[in-house]
Amino acid sequence: MNPTDKTMDKIIALCKNRGFIFPGSEIYGGLANTWDYGPLGARLKNNVKDTWRKRFIQERHNSYEVDADILMNPRVWEASGHVASFSDPLLDCKECKMRHRADNLIDDFDPNAHADGMTKEEMFEFIKAHSIPCPHCGKHNFTGIREFNLMFATERGVTEGKKTTIYLRPENAQGEYVNFLNVQRTMRAKLPFSIGQIGKAFRNEITPGNFTFRTIEFEQMEFQTFCKEGTDTDLYEYFKEYGRKYYEDLGIAPDHLRYHDHEKLAHYAKAACDIEFLFPTLGWGEINGTHNRTDFDLTRHQEYSGQKMDYLDPVTNEKFIPYIIESTYGLDRTVLALLCEAYDEEVVDAEKGDVRVVLHLSPVVAPYKAAVLPLSKKLSEGAMAIRDQLSKYFMTDFDETGSIGKRYRRQDEVGTPFCITYDFESETDGCVTVRDRDTMEQVRMPIADLASYIEDRIKF
Repeated sequence: MNPTDKTMDKIIALCKNRGFIFPGSEIYGGLANTWDYGPLGARLKNNVKDTWRKRFIQERHNSYEVDADILMNPRVWEASGHVASFSDPLLDCKECKMRHRADNLIDDFDPNAHADGMTKEEMFEFIKAHSIPCPHCGKHNFTGIREFNLMFATERGVTEGKKTTIYLRPENAQGEYVNFLNVQRTMRAKLPFSIGQIGKAFRNEITPGNFTFRTIEFEQMEFQTFCKEGTDTDLYEYFKEYGRKYYEDLGIAPDHLRYHDHEKLAHYAKAACDIEFLFPTLGWGEINGTHNRTDFDLTRHQEYSGQKMDYLDPVTNEKFIPYIIESTYGLDRTVLALLCEAYDEEVVDAEKGDVRVVLHLSPVVAPYKAAVLPLSKKLSEGAMAIRDQLSKYFMTDFDETGSIGKRYRRQDEVGTPFCITYDFESETDGCVTVRDRDTMEQVRMPIADLASYIEDRIKF
């Protein structure tokens, strides 16, 4: 399809109508920027997790997965700097009272302005000099920029006056840092080694309503590599390339990905770069961030916890605090990028307005790997037996309602790569017809060969 015809509204409609993603708490009118993954969305999301685990944990040397708690000792967030400085530059429209992020206003107005490299004062002057209007009411009448902490705070304890303030974690990384010594000791890990984690994070930020691209609750696939100073630069460059290759292997076209080096670095960072995806309607947006965090994090946790975070080199007997190369993958954004990349409309008959909607998802992440379709309901018993057998190996759907053409279309819309038609001849010759979603080619094969045929085509 023409890229300009692919819009986020079409993606959202497909997700809601076909069971991928629903608005959160919808029967109560929803809650802004919260989304629930439906049966197909949950499966797609879990398939992406499986590819990440295979690529980053299973296939790599000295890579270990942890599952740290969402709630942590509040001193963790003091050490990390989140309590003091984890904030967004926000300003209010005096006319309609809507609150906006100053950097988003600038980047939406001029993508080449690079608000991430500006100070608060520079952002306010830019907004003022260019008379940037409020996106909600169109007026230009803002308050000054103020910093708002993004962490969700809650209280632990049952006795009034003896409660402790704790936080929902705004990132996963600290769970990996505080377990550095545990993992190194129990796994007898030698540098460089990595700790990965998949989990939820929460940020009380102003979100522009760009579907699942920016939400207050989200999931991250975090990967921290601990290394010796001097090897950090090469590892940083390596993981930039490694991340881009991962996305290409998931089916994203190379020209829909780009690097964006940070112009303004955090005080602890030696280098920082994002991988961005070209979203329909939204434009370029970050889906991965790779950072050279130096020895800042472990040094801070050593300072605040009183625990030595040294690594003892078994060869040189040298003690030092390792550097960290962080590579974080936004799971929700990755899922959204894959849906956007895969969405396609193929004109079958222009005169009749017949358009085939298809998700060209990689078979690796497709919710259903196959669907079994009996040509007639009279054949459902034999077809269901095939579905039950294939389901021992991978997710398999079954559909007996409507014409075979309509059932093909339904499976195309949800990205099922293979449709298996069980016909009257199947009863006698023990063969079925397998249709490929992308080429629409059909091959006849023995039922006994189905599982191996499909498994060979869904490997990652």
